[in-house]
Amino acid sequence: MNHEVGLIATVAISFVFSAVFGYLADRIRLPPLVGYLVAGIVIGHFTPGFVADSDLAGQLAEMGVILLMFGVGLHFSTSDLLAVRGIAVPGAIIQIILATLLGAGLCWMWGWSLGAGVVFGLSLSVASTVVLLKTLEEHNLVDAVEGRVAVGWLIVEDLATVLALVLLPALAEALGGHAEGAVGPVANVDGMQIGLTVGLTLIKVIAFAIIAIVLGPRVVPWLLTVIARTGSRELFTLSVLAIALGIAFGATAIFGVSFALGAFFAGVVMSESNLSHRAAADSLPLQNAFSVLFFVSVGMLFDPTILVRNPVAVIGALALIIVGKSIISFCIVFLLRYPIGLSFTVAGGLAQIGEFSFILASLGVSLGLLPREGQDVILAAAILSITVNPPFFMAMEAMRKRFCAKWPALSESHGRRRQEALVLELENNRIASEERDRQHQLEIQQLTETFPMFAEVDEHSQEELLLLFRPKSASPGERVVRVGDRGDGMYFIASGAVEVQLENGAVRLSAGSFFGEMALLTGGRRTADVVAVDFCQFLVLERRDFNIFMARHPALRAAVSDLARERSEMNVARQMNTGTTGQG
Repeated sequence: MNHEVGLIATVAISFVFSAVFGYLADRIRLPPLVGYLVAGIVIGHFTPGFVADSDLAGQLAEMGVILLMFGVGLHFSTSDLLAVRGIAVPGAIIQIILATLLGAGLCWMWGWSLGAGVVFGLSLSVASTVVLLKTLEEHNLVDAVEGRVAVGWLIVEDLATVLALVLLPALAEALGGHAEGAVGPVANVDGMQIGLTVGLTLIKVIAFAIIAIVLGPRVVPWLLTVIARTGSRELFTLSVLAIALGIAFGATAIFGVSFALGAFFAGVVMSESNLSHRAAADSLPLQNAFSVLFFVSVGMLFDPTILVRNPVAVIGALALIIVGKSIISFCIVFLLRYPIGLSFTVAGGLAQIGEFSFILASLGVSLGLLPREGQDVILAAAILSITVNPPFFMAMEAMRKRFCAKWPALSESHGRRRQEALVLELENNRIASEERDRQHQLEIQQLTETFPMFAEVDEHSQEELLLLFRPKSASPGERVVRVGDRGDGMYFIASGAVEVQLENGAVRLSAGSFFGEMALLTGGRRTADVVAVDFCQFLVLERRDFNIFMARHPALRAAVSDLARERSEMNVARQMNTGTTGQG
């Protein structure tokens, strides 16, 4: 059969080579991501043998970045972003400015133009979110103060990069480039036009942030709840991915925000839902798989000959990324009066570049600002910095421990107040999040304690029940169910008590009991009145939800049917003893 199998071949070969080289890297005590990069180099255009489709690999890698940032957002609330703003905002902006100036200085030494220096410096100033998260995960720092600060720092960098991507086409001619690749005409660019471009970009980003933060928490959790009530796990997973990818794509198409940033805000919005932990678990396998493709796609872009053609430029760029950015980051954190330990961690985590660097470099080439040689240097520096970042991060952690051991007084006193304030705010956010999760778990626990029959189903089904139940209350003397009515649902008594009024007497039911199941099982009418004798709280499972849920759990339906049969037999016995009709 003559089918186009480029996508299948690219994915299959990428995964196979990544698995092989990732394992080999682990055996020689290197991070697996080094193996993924090598796999990309092997199947890239610049090495002999099989050549994968780099365009397809790049798009698949973008999916990995989207899913990874979505996962970060699920565990990173808006309050956490606001908590680290005091260090993340000034730190990221100052570092971008200083690193860009250093990059421009290198280009000036090599005889490149001002425009090339600006693009080159910007590309080297922006760290990779994917690499940072992998490093933080390996050291269990994602949820630590250091991890929160580093991620917040990168979010600010992403926002600044979005602004740079919009401004570069408008400034191309002024920097010595041309109009090719620009969105609109670039000639006769003046200060007013640049100001309008900057203002429009800021308005778009702010509008997206407001919509995501204000409207998102009202819509997305509700939508997840509606989907979860269907009980279909595959539909829930599909909806989670649809929300993540849909918001990311919409953010780019409508507001000009990057895919990664849009996906991050999608995760932040979804984190407000009680179902966020389930969404994170469902999307995790895809995050891991597609993040591998990111590193493979980076390796495919690498031309090894650049190491021979221009080794001085590669070494200079790598030195700026690892040494220059580390020193800048360390000094910024230190001068902002934050702890020494945090300075080392941030400096080690940000000593690399990644996805946004490639985008900036590609745009610079298309605008005639950056020579092709510059793009090759950036790619080489990116791959080398990603490769050495894990051991460099470990070295920075070792230096932190030695510094704290040698100068304990300074390490403990410097930045203590800011550290305590930051820790307190993040801790309060964590406690609030854990309290919400604890309340959710208590609801499930109370459900199984009050109604032991539900302990037989798994946790996902218990969560589904909580979503399916409709709360209802009744005051003493209120008629809850009327004889002859159509069976609209099954009632579970969470608190209080009711009387089932039969012709031959009344039966009292208290918390933990249920009624109304017989009409649902038989499809008939109500055969008895049910009156509240206390203030009651009910959990009602409506007819449609009852039928769907019980169909998925035949053992539970059988238990309910057995209890209904026992009640029916008791009614028959009452009828025989009293000569009257029985309960319904």
